Amino acid sequence: MTRIPPITPETATPAQRADYEKLAETHAISNMKAALLHSPVALDAVLKWYDLFAQVKPYLGERLAILFCDAISRQNACELCATFMKREIVQWGEDPKNLKLDEREQAVVDFGRQLADNANRVSDALYARLAAHFTPAQIVELTVFGGLMIVNNLFNSALQIPLDEALDPYRIDPETYFVA
Repeated sequence: MTRIPPITPETATPAQRADYEKLAETHAISNMKAALLHSPVALDAVLKWYDLFAQVKPYLGERLAILFCDAISRQNACELCATFMKREIVQWGEDPKNLKLDEREQAVVDFGRQLADNANRVSDALYARLAAHFTPAQIVELTVFGGLMIVNNLFNSALQIPLDEALDPYRIDPETYFVA
């Protein structure tokens, strides 16, 4: 059951319709974004994820940025976000449950998992693994990017935002997919 109905052009107030049309100029309107249209401030905050994604891509690469988000979404057991990340990974020809990671990639994935599990427990050893590959500024960006991924997970899970139809072929079974 969806707790927050998505805004559609048919159900939108005039102000929401204007926000919808503005959003549609730059983004596909997913169920998540359509639900966020209930609050322009919340929508703007969550859309900062895209700015940080663009910021981390030059030094992570798209693949590792998605794997980082996948690690967070799996740790948070967010069905919608984990399904989205699974689609990206599968479309690259990889198996999300059997990834081949080098030392740098593993450090990033481990950092994502730890942020989602308990950020207070990011160990000195894990931080040192990151610091071996990234500058302080990059670690700050990566941490905030991870935080915004957690916000996405929280929003989608707490409000039970449904999967978009485009994700149906990649639908996960939460009972098995989130098992470590």
